[in-house]
Amino acid sequence: MLHINGLTYRIGGRLLLDDASVAVPEGHKVGIVGRNGVGKSTLFRLILGEIPSESGTATLPRNARIGTVAQEAPGGPESLIATVMAGDAELSSLLAEAETATDPHRIAEIQIRLADIDAHSAEARAAILLTGLGFSEERQQGPCSALSGGWRMRVALAAALFAKPDVLLLDEPTNYLDLEGSIWLKTFIRDYPHTIVLISHDRDLLNEAVDDILHLERGKLTLYQGNYDSFERQRREKQALTVKLKKKQEEQRAHMMEFVDRFRYKASKARQAQSRLKALSKLEPIAELVNDHVAPFFFPNPERAIAPPLVKWDKVSVGYAENQPVLRNITLRLDPEDRIALLGSNGNGKSTFAKLLCGKLAAMSGEMASPARLTVGYFAQHQLDEVSPDRTPYSYFAELMPDEPESKRRAKLGAYGFGAALADSRCETLSGGEKARLLFALAAFHAPHILVLDEPTNHLDVDSREALIMAINEYEGAVILISHDRHIIETCVDELWLVYDGTVKRFDGDMEDYTRLVLDRARESRRALRAPKPVQVEAAPRPTPASTQKAVDKLDRKMSDLRSKIDILDKALSDPELFSKEAKKAADFSKLRSKLAAELSDLENQWLEAQLN
Repeated sequence: MLHINGLTYRIGGRLLLDDASVAVPEGHKVGIVGRNGVGKSTLFRLILGEIPSESGTATLPRNARIGTVAQEAPGGPESLIATVMAGDAELSSLLAEAETATDPHRIAEIQIRLADIDAHSAEARAAILLTGLGFSEERQQGPCSALSGGWRMRVALAAALFAKPDVLLLDEPTNYLDLEGSIWLKTFIRDYPHTIVLISHDRDLLNEAVDDILHLERGKLTLYQGNYDSFERQRREKQALTVKLKKKQEEQRAHMMEFVDRFRYKASKARQAQSRLKALSKLEPIAELVNDHVAPFFFPNPERAIAPPLVKWDKVSVGYAENQPVLRNITLRLDPEDRIALLGSNGNGKSTFAKLLCGKLAAMSGEMASPARLTVGYFAQHQLDEVSPDRTPYSYFAELMPDEPESKRRAKLGAYGFGAALADSRCETLSGGEKARLLFALAAFHAPHILVLDEPTNHLDVDSREALIMAINEYEGAVILISHDRHIIETCVDELWLVYDGTVKRFDGDMEDYTRLVLDRARESRRALRAPKPVQVEAAPRPTPASTQKAVDKLDRKMSDLRSKIDILDKALSDPELFSKEAKKAADFSKLRSKLAAELSDLENQWLEAQLN
């Protein structure tokens, strides 16, 4: 489905792609992996034709449609449903043309094509996508302009999924999702009928939703069959074989050189020595393995322990506006060394609870008790935007260590993974992962008793996430974790708390149980959206109530529209030449007329029922 042949690309003199080639099979789900900065997103831009390559091509079969998430998040007055439906360019074009077309044959062709692409269910399909991504039915009818940036990106993702292209490119699709949205998306990707190529550092997604892993390393693309765990195993085996072959080659080279040195000047052996020299010159050296170092993360342990509980909540309510609590009746306790993940959809109040714990919000009612000397370190992904672009990591540490010499400040920076060059770099030049590393260091600087980590993995590649997991597990304080990354939850957490229905409670189960709960809810929502909605009419004396009249008027408009389409088809079918010259078109028109007539009959029954009520 996708062929990349000899692709080469440089940026600022740096070689990102070096004669890279790969063929992606049709219908496969492929995850692209590689360290941050190796050129994964650049590869997508080359495939989409947004930037020219130095050499090579990226091609699709003729007439194949390619799609991706729009870079600019939708923010206009259009409803979320309308915005998602506009993601299908053909559907939008046909619906617009249907409004103005006058030629009977063209109108019939439009209606047939609309039937072929399942246009009648388009709104329901758009609603299913938005529901899966966390939008309530009420919000789906609202304007995009009322949403924050992260929620707008969810709408853009829904629009890309709705279009159902033959090749769908997704760049870090879970970054703007909560755990519930990520679980739903994983299922969607797995069931998608066409090809998907996605960039992701989400190990669970790469294990559960893809068929192949495409590894980008040192400018080359290598396709591995299987999921991420299988890729890691295959890569380790390949590396071990490379080391073995290199050792064998070096032994072979040394043996041949020994022969040459012994016999190159001996007449009877000179010809053989020359043959060995030629063989040596043709012996391609096996490349050295380059293991990119991942700087470890470091969370200093609390210096003075506190007796349990660290925090106790008793019937606590919290919110932002007076008498309008977001969460209420919280009755829990947090002990030293607890490892807790907060579950629940975005908007349920996870971040509100985190702010309550950190002291950024006060309890409205109830009692929240904690020792006076309790310290809490807080990391949140939105803080990345608050890092001053003109400052350096060293300047932050100098502020925190005003009385210490420079050598101690730099030693502390080094413990957090900031070498001399990086420590003196302006923050505007740091990558997202490097900024996250700085914020981890600042949050944990004073060795807090509790670490609150709100989406800590968004800007980290897979290897850096593993380093973060090791640091969390080595830390001896309590941890509250909010993450859409199931892998980090399962490897770092001992207990699950669910933020749902306006409160926080312990969840009795593991991540498998929670995943089943999320998917069951999604299936129920899908069934509800796909089920035909009967006209709801309240019995009342005449005259008809306004709400009922509105429903009747809507049915009248739909029936009028269907009658007009049937009239157009009847005119086209009355032409005898249609059957003799275009038999297939005549059969299509007849099939469509029968379908529209059945729909009209159903609407007429609904209209009669409404009138009788």
